[in-house]
Amino acid sequence: MTTRTLGRTGREVSAVGLGTWQLGGGWGEVSDEDARSVLDASAEAGVTLFDTADVYGDGLSERRIGAWLDANPGSGVTVATKMGRRVDQVPSNYVLPHFREWTDRSRKNLGQETLDLVQLHCPPTAVFEDDAVFDALDTLVDEGAIAAYGVSVEEAQQALTAIARPRVASVQIILNAFRLKPLDRVLPAAQEAGVGILARVPLASGLLSGKYDESTEFGADDHRSFNRHGEAFDQGETFSGVDYSEGVRAAQEFSRLVAEHGPDGASPAQAAIAWAAQLPGVTSVIPGARNTRQAESNAAAGRLPELSDAFTDGVRGIYDEHFRAAIHDRW
Repeated sequence: MTTRTLGRTGREVSAVGLGTWQLGGGWGEVSDEDARSVLDASAEAGVTLFDTADVYGDGLSERRIGAWLDANPGSGVTVATKMGRRVDQVPSNYVLPHFREWTDRSRKNLGQETLDLVQLHCPPTAVFEDDAVFDALDTLVDEGAIAAYGVSVEEAQQALTAIARPRVASVQIILNAFRLKPLDRVLPAAQEAGVGILARVPLASGLLSGKYDESTEFGADDHRSFNRHGEAFDQGETFSGVDYSEGVRAAQEFSRLVAEHGPDGASPAQAAIAWAAQLPGVTSVIPGARNTRQAESNAAAGRLPELSDAFTDGVRGIYDEHFRAAIHDRW
């Protein structure tokens, strides 16, 4: 597995990491045993970055990772967690006392004295512009509660504002073959500043696997049912914000592109992950997995050869035809 430096953290992490929203909830139930198997399989495949959040299963994802870390001392895995979604999303809640409360909870869940990386979890735009917020984060670093901090964003402009901050180590942003806007300005700015980029939702909530059609049903406890139109949180987090029917049609075209111009033997999901991982400026891609088969397949995408120009041109063509007009200016 290729490794890269995670921005201003100075840590080396795998080009394909593991997103662990699935291990806490929001995608249907996952047992403790299955969660442990996913973490085991990922690490055995060379994954050295686990991404989680304090609200995934109200801390369940963090606790499962913490138990795994305890059972695997010296694993070399970097854990990136997130904070800020446990309260109403108003800028006045992003203050040092809350940060201390949230990081103390995550430290307990993960069994870490010092958290490797803490990211603000898609806060309101005004938070990115508030010097006091970042002074508070600096205080947590100085106190030893966290080693480094970053942000997770919904919009490209939020990412650009964060990248300009001198001690922001990383930016996490939705980036996949159906969401190309970060290629315009965010990736070049991050490269120039030495800020890491974590590409999340790399499979557009599974659309890019090519396995879904108009008849596919998702469970009531799956955000692909309850947040399809942004009912619970930002619409962009579910299917990358694209219309589901249009996404199915585009995914069929993407699968044909993989068959014609993708790496030999690669699945559509692997090609989608590899496409994001090979973009200049991307540090790591963080697909989720609910079972060991998915975890192993995702990690294998980090070992695929360089994609052809015909493939990358095809990705842009699909985006331009199906999504650019509808979503490019939205996020």
